Amino acid sequence: MAEEISLNVNDRKLIEISQALGIGLNLEEMHKVRDYFYSEKRNPRDIELQAIGQAWSEHCSYKSSKSILKKFIFGIKAKQNLLVIEEDAGVVDFNKDYAYVVALESHNHPSAIEPYGGAATGIGGILRDVVCMGAKPIALVDPLFFGDLNFDYKKLPKGVKHPKFIQNGVISGIRDYGNRVGIPTVAGMVYYDVSYLTNCLVNVGCIGIVRKNRIISSKISKKGKKGDVFLLLGGRTGRDGIHGVTFASTQLNEKSEKEDRSAVQVGNPIIKEPLIHVCLEAVEKNLVKAMKDLGGGGLSCCVDEMAYPNFGAVVNLENVLLKERDMKPWEIWVSESQERMMMLLDRKKVDKVTDICDLWDIEYSIIGEITEDKRIKVNYHGKTILDMDIKFLVEPPVYNRPYTIRNLKEGEKETKEPIYEKTILEILSSPNIRSKAFVIQQYDHEVGARTVTKPLQGKIESLTHSDSVIIKPLSKEYKGMAIAVDSNPSLMKISPYWGAKYIMDEVCRNIVSSGAEPHSFADCLNFGNPEKPERMGEFYEACKGLGEFAKALGVPFVSGNVSFYNESEYYSVIPTPVVLGIGIIDDIRKSIRTDFKRNGDLIYLIGDIKKEMAGSEYYKLYGYDFGYIPKCDPDELKNKIKAILEVKKIIKACHDVSNGGLVVTVCEMMIGGNIGASLDLSKIEMRTDYKLFSESSCFVCEIRERDFEEFEEIMKKNKVKFHRIGRVSGSRLKIIDKEKSIILSLREIKEAFS
Repeated sequence: MAEEISLNVNDRKLIEISQALGIGLNLEEMHKVRDYFYSEKRNPRDIELQAIGQAWSEHCSYKSSKSILKKFIFGIKAKQNLLVIEEDAGVVDFNKDYAYVVALESHNHPSAIEPYGGAATGIGGILRDVVCMGAKPIALVDPLFFGDLNFDYKKLPKGVKHPKFIQNGVISGIRDYGNRVGIPTVAGMVYYDVSYLTNCLVNVGCIGIVRKNRIISSKISKKGKKGDVFLLLGGRTGRDGIHGVTFASTQLNEKSEKEDRSAVQVGNPIIKEPLIHVCLEAVEKNLVKAMKDLGGGGLSCCVDEMAYPNFGAVVNLENVLLKERDMKPWEIWVSESQERMMMLLDRKKVDKVTDICDLWDIEYSIIGEITEDKRIKVNYHGKTILDMDIKFLVEPPVYNRPYTIRNLKEGEKETKEPIYEKTILEILSSPNIRSKAFVIQQYDHEVGARTVTKPLQGKIESLTHSDSVIIKPLSKEYKGMAIAVDSNPSLMKISPYWGAKYIMDEVCRNIVSSGAEPHSFADCLNFGNPEKPERMGEFYEACKGLGEFAKALGVPFVSGNVSFYNESEYYSVIPTPVVLGIGIIDDIRKSIRTDFKRNGDLIYLIGDIKKEMAGSEYYKLYGYDFGYIPKCDPDELKNKIKAILEVKKIIKACHDVSNGGLVVTVCEMMIGGNIGASLDLSKIEMRTDYKLFSESSCFVCEIRERDFEEFEEIMKKNKVKFHRIGRVSGSRLKIIDKEKSIILSLREIKEAFS
């Protein structure tokens, strides 16, 4: 039964209570809790303190980030009159009858402790976020960030797993869960840096599709009424995942590997697949008033967030189906065991829903009902063990933490020109450029038969990376969605503000390269300890860059996540905002691919290469820590987007210039087409290495020679700079730059890339 705890103690004892219970509340918050229970004229019980700890955790409450998100990210108006619903996932107009649903989350700490289970349950959670809006999941994405795979085992900090072990576990967990539940993993990225050694980043996203008249809210609307019941269905509740959100809201340390393992949930995709069917069938039959998944904070946060602000709730905890005996009431209340969903039902419709559960062999139990008193009450075997004002629970303190903004230090220095052939091959084979086919090919990216353009494109025997993947959500319509995900830690390390703008620019370029128009964004903001002013400054600047760029484009953020405390005593992660971009293409048959198509076609560079080498793969290769960072302009990008979409009917291949610069872009296009290219860069006034390796915001396009006049006319009309730089030809890369000549065979390029 619940234990009563006195808070009539000194400050040192208050902190000891917080630590002993594992609730992660600081002294100021413990004072607020004590004041609340003074006003209630009683002592709290352990289950009540545990509930507050979950609801007030950084992971659930966004108490350090909310004020900055409101300032820069929330409320960006779309240039079109879009339906945008922001709850567990964003819901956005697709056509007059359907909406798409998008969510992006982090599962960083669990994956650092138990890579396979942490990543797998990340996929499980993001699927539930989409399902609880009434949507059918149709695609998954997985941006991943690991430490240096060549890190010396002997130098690993105590309690830290080697990046190779973490990478293998994470990829296997995503593969096994996604493949078994039958949802394709279509997009993502893999990035390596030593800063992720003690805190890998495992971000996962999901896209779903739903008829607009079947959208379900996770909050109980005013149409709910006293006596409507909570039906808990899916997996049973166990001790796995206890304190998951408080664990995610603190730094990892050398004891985390052992002490926090119980905070990692245990997934079961074999239950998830029929559970999705049950939820969608109940929604289709109009049986559900509200629905929410049990993720962070378990039953505690789920019931609170569903009922607030219109209702209260009473829960009979003994009705919860358990995995194991002798669980304490507070453990049942805050457990984050996986594969669980909560529905609010009219009591008269319960039998119809439970019949569906029986058909799919899904367990269920009625655990409570809504009330009108706006309090949360939990009973256990006839005794009330939790009785609190719901507003106090779900409206925690919000902080305006101090922040410092570092000055951007830029400047170019004279360097020797490299041996170009050697440098190109070294960049192509570097960890953050080389082929990620070893990851992509483990995932089933075609299950469901919606994936039109794939994450690997080109000829069967010669595949290259795509810029974005296009899916066809509806069987009877050719309208499609382009999905791209991006981050750029190298630039974020130098300038969180300009790095964030570059990420926005690049995710848009990825979408446009496939022939689609940017439509919405979701973000996952991965940062270090927000209690440190320099980390908070990085967060502030990144949000400012993201928000300004999105506002200028008129494309909103419809969903997102903040993950703080990705830091240990050894390393803090590079500030790593990840942006998931969704584009709309009216006809998937008019999409563009990355690979070169035909001998003799012209190659154009769209945009201007600049001396923007800071953070480039080229400068990293040679250890240069200077240069100018790319400074992306949303107005210039809008012109490029307009021009490319206007001329896309004659574009045979398109690829954006990003990591590695122009030469890597061209090499990747060659690999996909299994064909060579001849470039002449003599008319671009700049040193050769700047031309080849600068990562300025540009595109490379392949055009039939007969179409060049139309192409150039549309570029000029839209005030977009362009250069004709060569032709598709032969079986090698040949680059002429005035007196210089660089030649590499296609075979050498493929071997380096793979």
